[in-house]
Amino acid sequence: MAQFDRSVEDLGNIVCLEHINIRVPDQQLATTFYVMGLGLTRDPYIMTGTTNMWMNAGRAQFHMPTGEPQVVRGHSGLVMEGRDALLARLSDIRPALEGTNFSVREHNDYVEATCPWGNKIRCYEPGERFGQIRLGIPYVSLNVPIGTTPAIARFYNEIVGTKATTGIDGDAPIASVSAGNGQHMIFRETSEPQPEFDGHHVAVYLADFSGPYNKLLERDLISRESDQHEYRFIDIIDLDSGEVQFQLEHEVRSMRHPMYARPLINRNPTMTNRNYVPGGYQEATWSTNT
Repeated sequence: MAQFDRSVEDLGNIVCLEHINIRVPDQQLATTFYVMGLGLTRDPYIMTGTTNMWMNAGRAQFHMPTGEPQVVRGHSGLVMEGRDALLARLSDIRPALEGTNFSVREHNDYVEATCPWGNKIRCYEPGERFGQIRLGIPYVSLNVPIGTTPAIARFYNEIVGTKATTGIDGDAPIASVSAGNGQHMIFRETSEPQPEFDGHHVAVYLADFSGPYNKLLERDLISRESDQHEYRFIDIIDLDSGEVQFQLEHEVRSMRHPMYARPLINRNPTMTNRNYVPGGYQEATWSTNT
C-alpha cells in the first residue's frame, strides 16, 4: 500500500486568517488603490456605505473603516494572477495618488505596492510556494524586536494551540505561525525602530475556541468580550516572565460564527466594458472558492 506523510495535512488550531483590518482616512483614495490599482473586489453585501469597506481577496479580505490611518508594521502578502496587468493598473492610478505615500517597486518574484498611507502589499503570481491559493492573502509579515521570536512561537504553540516554528529567513530570525490552509503569520526580527502599536487587527478562526480563551483569561490577556462567537486579545507575551514581546490585536472567532466560510465574490479586473463578451463572464472571472 502507498505510504503518505499525513503530517503535511495538519493545520493547527487556526483554521483561517480571514481579514486584516486597518483604518483609512479617505474611502475614495482607498477605492482607487485597492479596487482600481490592485484589482480587488468590494464586498457587495456587507459594509456598502461610505464609512467602511470590505475588500475581497479570494477567501480573505482587507477591512478599512474610516479613521486615523493605521499601518501594519511589516507587510501583507497577496497572491493574484497577471503581473503585467497589475503593473498597468498601478501605473494608471499614479496621478490620482500623487502626494500620498503610494509607490510601486518591482522585484524578481513580486511587486510591492504601497497604499496612500504606507501599508505595503507584496503581490505574487500563484505558485507552488502558495499551494492552492490563486487569489488570496497567504501571509502577513510583522516586524518584531530582536530576540523575541522564540517566545512568540512558544506563545502560539502553548496558548493558541496552533503550529509555530522558528527559523532563519534570509538573514533574519523568524517565527512562522500556521494560520490556515497555505496561510501564515510571520514574525521577523529587526533592529530597526518600530512605531507604537496603532490598533490594527487580524481576524482568525479557531477550531478549539474555548481552550485558548481559558488560557488567555487566566493570564488576564483578554482585551474584549465581543459576543458568544468572538473575543479579542492584543499582547503576545513571554510565558515565563510575562513580558510583552509584541502587540497585535487578534479578533478571534469560532467556527460557529455566522460569517465563517461565507462565500465571497471576486471579479476579473481585466474585464471592462470594452472587452466584455456576453455569456463569457463566468469563464473569465476568479472563482469565489479560490
